[in-house]
Amino acid sequence: MPKPHLLFDFGGVIININYQLTLEAMRRLHRHGGTIEFTQAAQAELFDALETGRLNPTEFREALRTHYELDATDEELDAAWNAMLLDVPAERLALIAELRAQGYQTALLSNTNHIHIAAINAVLKNEYNLEHGIADCLDRVFYSQEVGLRKPGEEIFRHALREMNWKPEETLFIEDSPQHIETARRLGLHTLYLAPPLTLTDALPDALRAFN
Repeated sequence: MPKPHLLFDFGGVIININYQLTLEAMRRLHRHGGTIEFTQAAQAELFDALETGRLNPTEFREALRTHYELDATDEELDAAWNAMLLDVPAERLALIAELRAQGYQTALLSNTNHIHIAAINAVLKNEYNLEHGIADCLDRVFYSQEVGLRKPGEEIFRHALREMNWKPEETLFIEDSPQHIETARRLGLHTLYLAPPLTLTDALPDALRAFN
C-alpha cells in the first residue's frame, strides 16, 4: 500500500498550547475581571473573523478593547493573546523531517491568525534557524486566515486536498480537536486523534504502521 499523505494540525499537535493561559492573561486586562470567549471547543465570532482574514490585527485589537472592555496597549494585548503558545518540541520537528526523507508528503492545516503565526515563526527562527518558520518543515501550509475558511467546516479540508492533489482515502489527518476529527472522518480521511496525553511522537509511528 502506498504511503499515506500526512495532514497536520498545528496547535496541540506540533506546538504545545494552553488556552487557559490566554484566558487568564486577558482577565488581568479586563476592567471587571472578565475574560474572552475563546476555547478549543468553541469561540466567539470575533475570533472566527480574525482566523478567516475578515479582521486584520489592528481591527482585532480594537474589537477586543471594545467588546471585552480591555484596557491595554497593542503590546499587552498581543502578549495576552500569545500566552497560549508554548514550545515546539524538537523531537516533533525531527519526526516530520524523518518522514519527509522517507517519501511522505506533508501539509499543515491550521486555524490560526497573523499574530500567532508571527510569534511562533519568530521562535522557530530563533530556536531552530527556520528562516520561514513552520513552512520550512512541510511541503505546504494552509492557514485559515489566508484561505478564508476554517475548521471544522468541510470546505477548508476540500481546499487543502485539491491543492495537494490528495485523495481523502490516501490521507491521514492528525488533530487534537474532536470536532475537526469528525469532519475529516465524514469526508473520508483517515484520522489520528491526539487526545491528551498522547503526543505526535508517541502516536504517529504506530498509526503509520497500522495504516500500512
